[in-house]
Amino acid sequence: MTKQRRHFDISLKLEVVRMIKEQGLSTTQVSHSMDIGETAIRRWLKQYEAEQSGQRGIGNPLTVEQQRIRQLEQENRQLRMDVTILKNASAFFAREMK
Repeated sequence: MTKQRRHFDISLKLEVVRMIKEQGLSTTQVSHSMDIGETAIRRWLKQYEAEQSGQRGIGNPLTVEQQRIRQLEQENRQLRMDVTILKNASAFFAREMK
């Protein structure tokens, strides 16, 4: 029987990171008290530190700022694709009109 993967809410991840960063608890202490694997907690810490230093980080963004940046990057990619399509279409129709 396979064990199902657990999913954690972003607010819980941030709370765990704050417990370690602000309260000075160790990853082992938090892991045991909240029944979360140490590997997951270390990954969340690494993600948070990357986001705080302005890097993209790995996985889903934890902070609101990084979530907004990723959303804006996606919109930017979509708009660039739309512009390219419109340029190609206008060039095609300009050739057809001649």
